[in-house]
Amino acid sequence: MSTYNSTELMICVASRFLEDGSTVVVGTGAPCAAAMLAQKTHAKNMMIFFEAGGFAAQLPTMPVSVGDSRTFHKALMAAGMLETMETCQRGLVDYCFLGGAQIDKYGNLNSTMIGSNYDHPKVRLPGSGGANDLASLCWHTMVITPQDKKRFVEKCDFITTPGYLAGKGSREKAGLPPGTGPYKVITQLAVFGYDEETCRMRVESIHPGKTLEDVQANTGFELLKAKNVGITEPPTQEQLHMLRDKVDPMKYIIGRG
Repeated sequence: MSTYNSTELMICVASRFLEDGSTVVVGTGAPCAAAMLAQKTHAKNMMIFFEAGGFAAQLPTMPVSVGDSRTFHKALMAAGMLETMETCQRGLVDYCFLGGAQIDKYGNLNSTMIGSNYDHPKVRLPGSGGANDLASLCWHTMVITPQDKKRFVEKCDFITTPGYLAGKGSREKAGLPPGTGPYKVITQLAVFGYDEETCRMRVESIHPGKTLEDVQANTGFELLKAKNVGITEPPTQEQLHMLRDKVDPMKYIIGRG
């Protein structure tokens, strides 16, 4: 039986949602590790894009930022942020990977502030970067994040990045491209998708050793449930070997446990 920590679990599970031949924009950290793992296992023809302009790189080891020179290694093009965002706007990017301090039941993300007063917040966060653009323009938004009631909230203190906003049809009313929006959320407890009718977050699979009660207890809103909630397939030995020895041998990401 394989042993793995929660970060390794989230990365391995997230990587499975990236198909061969797809395109994905990632930031640094766990999203980059998931994309690299997919590229080195089942999705060898997947193209990884970086906000700073690396197009379709073949990453040798884990970069430390989106502007790291490794994000241009054997790439099709070394461009810039404008070219990356234009590619997303043209509808050529299948997935983006994002995170945030808060996420609500419609997949809206907050990475701007905690509190009720924008000018005097309890906590000032880094802000959007390219997250708003990516979630607005890429076809599918995926999130890797730890799960607890402080992160999974009924209402975000600030919407930095649009999910389904207030529910079905809200993105289109706001002028965002039809057919785009939140797709999956991967935490240390479960995998979530979104209900087609309400656009609310729903539990799709629960990780080994966890229960539906565990998942709901760490969520600040009522979760919907898929018709058949499954048990998440654990990481394989091949995935763990590739992740530990080829993707993140220095344990920049997976060493956080």
